[in-house]
Amino acid sequence: MVTKDALKQAQDQGLDLVEISPNARPPVCRILDFGKFQYEEAKNAKRAKKKQHATQLKEMRFRPKIDEHDINFKTNRLREFLQDGHKVRAFVEFRGREMTHTEFGYRILERVKESLADVGLPEPSVRMEGRHMSLIINPKRGPVKSKDEEHHHAEPKKSESSIPAPADVIPPVAPATTVASEGMSA
Repeated sequence: MVTKDALKQAQDQGLDLVEISPNARPPVCRILDFGKFQYEEAKNAKRAKKKQHATQLKEMRFRPKIDEHDINFKTNRLREFLQDGHKVRAFVEFRGREMTHTEFGYRILERVKESLADVGLPEPSVRMEGRHMSLIINPKRGPVKSKDEEHHHAEPKKSESSIPAPADVIPPVAPATTVASEGMSA
């Protein structure tokens, strides 16, 4: 269609002649409401931006003298970050004389690496940066199931009648053994 004819047809309909694809040969044009077209383009751009997920680097600090429960708690927190698609950095901070025993920090980070292997891809080596020993773990691609979800799908729901008696729930306790030390009689 000739440009003059297209402009006349657009004016007759009370709409605009909009060039959709200027690089095509011949250029592609449409007769439409330009304000509505701009609104739809902005809406599509917002929708595309919303679907993009910017990964953040989440950090977790450990100490060389950290307790077992604290390691487990912080490792579970790192697991949640990885399942949300974030990159994580676990680091051990050394103070004072702790710098002489960096092997404690290395053991902690190796343990974190092993426990998060199912949800993350750790970088090959642990790095020492000043007083910090760090390890970066990237999330695995694709949906990652948590251990709770795996157990939830594997086990069928139990009915109320199959609830175990309290004696079945409490594990048996091993009898305590006493050791008599030298010089003391029992």
